[in-house]
Amino acid sequence: MSKPILLEVPQLSHETLSTLLSERFNAQSEKLSDIPHPSKLKDAQKAAKRIADAIRNGEKIALVGDYDVDGVTSTAIVKRFFDLIPYPLTATIPNRFTDGYGVSKGVLERIDANVVFTVDNGINAIEAAEVCKTRGIDLIITDHHTPSNILPDVYAIVNPKQRDCPYPFKDICGAQVGWLLMGLIKQELGLSIDMRQFFPFLALAVIADVMPLVGINRAIVKTGLEMMNTSSLPPFIIIRDILNRSTISSEDIGFQIAPRINSAGRLEDASIALDFLTAKTTEKAYHQFDLLTSLNALRKEIEAHTTTSAMCEVSSSDKVIVVAGENWNEGVVGIVASRLVNHFQKPAIVLSIHNGIAKGSGRSIGNVDLYTLIKSQEHLLAKFGGHKMAAGLSMDLANVEQFRTLINEAAQDIHPDDFIPQSDILGELESESINFELLELLQKFEPYGEGNPRPRFLLRDAHVVQIKLFGSDKSHSRLELRPVSTITKTIELIAFRRVLECPENKQLSCSYTVNKNEFNGKVSMQLMLERLF
Repeated sequence: MSKPILLEVPQLSHETLSTLLSERFNAQSEKLSDIPHPSKLKDAQKAAKRIADAIRNGEKIALVGDYDVDGVTSTAIVKRFFDLIPYPLTATIPNRFTDGYGVSKGVLERIDANVVFTVDNGINAIEAAEVCKTRGIDLIITDHHTPSNILPDVYAIVNPKQRDCPYPFKDICGAQVGWLLMGLIKQELGLSIDMRQFFPFLALAVIADVMPLVGINRAIVKTGLEMMNTSSLPPFIIIRDILNRSTISSEDIGFQIAPRINSAGRLEDASIALDFLTAKTTEKAYHQFDLLTSLNALRKEIEAHTTTSAMCEVSSSDKVIVVAGENWNEGVVGIVASRLVNHFQKPAIVLSIHNGIAKGSGRSIGNVDLYTLIKSQEHLLAKFGGHKMAAGLSMDLANVEQFRTLINEAAQDIHPDDFIPQSDILGELESESINFELLELLQKFEPYGEGNPRPRFLLRDAHVVQIKLFGSDKSHSRLELRPVSTITKTIELIAFRRVLECPENKQLSCSYTVNKNEFNGKVSMQLMLERLF
């Protein structure tokens, strides 16, 4: 299935590569001055005025966040903003295991306030809206998730994805929506707070929530990462110290920092992560980051164990994998689903069973619309939500087997080509083009991420000189390859967390990325193996 991909990619020079990468941004402005004014967000001015009035009148104000990186960072931004006013704010992040997602009836029972507002959640909080109405609380929702047909009856909803919201840039994360609202509150109160100081936090949230790194998102992330490199705030001092890099990249955040911050909400309580992002001393920040690192290590162990268990439950004939296990940790099922997708090259839904309820997450592949597939079985589900590539759902345990059967029947109508992973290989590089000039060229187009993926290149029919395993447990592979059989020059590729063996014919084709590697103050070029063909 991958052969056509191998045949169709072009030969690339540095010049043609630069042109291809430039074309990604031709239609998008990347100036911070082009961030649309927050008043263009529907209901934002109304929400800001209500919160500003509450501050002027000495009313009680409460905030409800979310337990992922975007939600925790949103909460940290708002908390820091209120500290600068200064004004007391009760900030709550629901616990995944005891509260569930978002502002809920249970969370509201713990809150005593005149005004409650949310960040990164609430667009489907119908019940919470009714509770607030009954108690005389003004509930303001700020969110960026796709609204349903029925919206909660609340004081104000600030969400760029509302059908009648004129805000021109729709793909922003929860932290950006919260930050924009704080900017309006600043105006309402006539304060002189510099809203640029929050860019490092926004960069963290945009990257972690996989927002497209184009237009204003790209401008915010570029500026945020630059500020992160010099920030005197304790959390960013610790991040620099841990990463030990001269410059922090979007991939450093995505692969090293975000998983640690996420681990708190996945395994224990997101307040651990919030205390890190709001720490006022480096000692406090270091202590919290140490806890996050330990939780992330535990998350990896639980994830590996659950993945192994889930693998045993997979029916190889199914087009859509549906597996369920007693007391699998709810915080890792989404990651486990991703692991199954990568291994089996099929969409996967992983459910954790607790007290007769199966609850979990699904991940898709290629062009398969997982949300539509799940929605086709809505009659079996208690709750579901998400989008084409990822979704969450819950159902009675008694319905799981029927769900698996029927969703696979629905998948029979999907064209086989839709299951092929989307390839973003840009082309083939001549071996003499793989040099420091290439590295400098690639750095010009950072930050990389969603909407601007790090360029992947094809290496076709390379001769395998040798493959060596390295690391304390020999779980990583170092490949020495000769791209052209008539030339003695070889290149080295690294494959982390993959044990590879030399093929019998000593030839392989693969995709790879070119990265900057910093170690002990020395900069080198590192080729990272992505996918074998």
